[in-house]
Amino acid sequence: MTAGGDKEYPVDYSHLNILGFAMGAKAIDEANPDKAIFPVVDTTAVYGHMHPVRMKMPVFTGALGSTDIARKYWESFAIGAAISGISIVVGENVCGIDPQAEFYKDGRIKRSPEMERRVRIYKEWQEDFGDIIVQLNVEDTAFGVAEYVVEKLGVETIELKWGQGAKCIGGEIKIRDLDRALELQKRGYIITPNPSIPAVRKAFETGGIKEFERHSRLGFIEEENFLRAVEYLRRTVGVKRVTLKTGAYGYPELARAIKWSSKARVDLVTIDGAGGGTGMSPWRMMEEWGIPTFYLQAMAYECAKRLATRGEWTPDLAMAGGFSTEDHIFKVLAMGAPYFKAVCMGRALMIPGFVGSNIEGVVGRGASTGLWKELPTAVKKYGQTPEEIFVTYSTLKDRYGERMDQIPLGAVAIYTFVDKLRTGLTQFMAGARSFRLDTLSRNDVVALTEEAAQVSGIQYVMDAYKEEAMRILDS
Repeated sequence: MTAGGDKEYPVDYSHLNILGFAMGAKAIDEANPDKAIFPVVDTTAVYGHMHPVRMKMPVFTGALGSTDIARKYWESFAIGAAISGISIVVGENVCGIDPQAEFYKDGRIKRSPEMERRVRIYKEWQEDFGDIIVQLNVEDTAFGVAEYVVEKLGVETIELKWGQGAKCIGGEIKIRDLDRALELQKRGYIITPNPSIPAVRKAFETGGIKEFERHSRLGFIEEENFLRAVEYLRRTVGVKRVTLKTGAYGYPELARAIKWSSKARVDLVTIDGAGGGTGMSPWRMMEEWGIPTFYLQAMAYECAKRLATRGEWTPDLAMAGGFSTEDHIFKVLAMGAPYFKAVCMGRALMIPGFVGSNIEGVVGRGASTGLWKELPTAVKKYGQTPEEIFVTYSTLKDRYGERMDQIPLGAVAIYTFVDKLRTGLTQFMAGARSFRLDTLSRNDVVALTEEAAQVSGIQYVMDAYKEEAMRILDS
C-alpha cells in the first residue's frame, strides 16, 4: 500500500484562491486574444546552480526507494517520468536491500543489479528534460552508494537526506522472511523485532510473528560536516548537482537547511511537510508529527526572503507534502515566488502508475498481471482498449512509433496525468495573465481567511488590491 496522513489542519492551501485579471499580460509579446491563449503558456521549470535541469512541468516524483511498490512499478514510474520530461528520485536503501547486491570486503557496494535497472530504464527514455536523482541516507553513505552510482552508472545528481514529512525517523519496509531479516541485520540495518533473539525466531516459526520491519538509522547534522560532504561529492566523486531533502522539522532545522544550502551552493532543497508520504510509515507519526505543509512553506519563504534581503545567495526550493492537482502547483509557486521552482508529488504520480498497470493486466497488452480481473465501471465507461481509455495514447504512439509497445500502460497513465496537470496549470496561468512560470508572484493569490493571511503573509481577500481599486474609483 501507499498512504499519506489525512489529518485536517486549521489552515491549508484551500484557504488560498487564485486571482484572475482582465488587463495586460506578462511574458508574451502582445496582450492580444489571438496570441495570448492558454496553450502557449510556457510551463518549463528550471532548477540548479552550475548545471541547471530543465523540466517540461514544475513537478517531480517523490523518493521511490526500497519499498516493494517502488520496485514492482519502477518501469511505469521511470518511463512515465522520462517521457513526461520531469525528474525522478531514487529513494534511500535501494542498494542496501538488493538481494543480489555484491559488496567489497570493507562493506562498500560493488554492484547492485536493482540500482542498475532503475537508472538504466530512466536513461533509456530520457530526452532533453528531467534528471534522475539518487538519495543518500546514513546506510547509503556507509555503503558508498554515491561513488558507485556516479562512477559506474553515470548518475549526475545526489540528494542528501535529512528527513521527510511522513516521519522523523529512518525509512522502513516489511520483511516476511527470517533469513532475509538476518541478512539485512548483518548489513547494518535495525530489524524489529530482533531476529537474532532465539525467542523471536521461535515466535516467527510458530506463527506468532509474521513479519519483521527494517528501519534505517537516524541521521544527525552538523554544519562543517554538511559543507564538507557537499564539497566531497562535487570535487572527489564528480557529482554535477547536489540536492537536499529535508522533512517537516521546525524553524531551526529549516533555517539550517536553507542557510547551509546557501553556503554550499546546493542546487535544490526539497522541503517535505507533514501529511506527505509515499510508502510505509508509522501511522500515528504520519498523523501527528511535524509542521504541516502550508505552515512549513510560509516559514521557508520567510527564511529565503531573509537571506535574499541580506544579499546572500538563495538555493532553489521545492515543496512536497500532499499535493495532487494543478491548483496546488499554482498556489505553491505563487506563494513561494521567486524562490520556489517546483512541486514534489509522491502518491499523486504513483497512483496513475498503479491504475495503468491494472488496466494492462486486464487488456493483456503486456506482461503486467495487475490486481483487477476486469475493468471497473469507472474505467470501462471510457472504453475497452488503451486507445479508447487514454486520451494521450495516440499522441505517444505517433511520437514513439514501434517503441510504443515497450511503454507500459502505467507510464502512459503517468504521462496522461502530467498532461492533465499541464493543461489545468496553463489555464490558471493564462487567467492570471502570466504566460511563463517566473512571472507568477505572491500577488496572484489571496487568503480567504485572516488566519491564512497571518500565517502566509499573503494579502487577505478584502485587502488585496483595495488601494488600487480606490484610486481607480477616485480618478
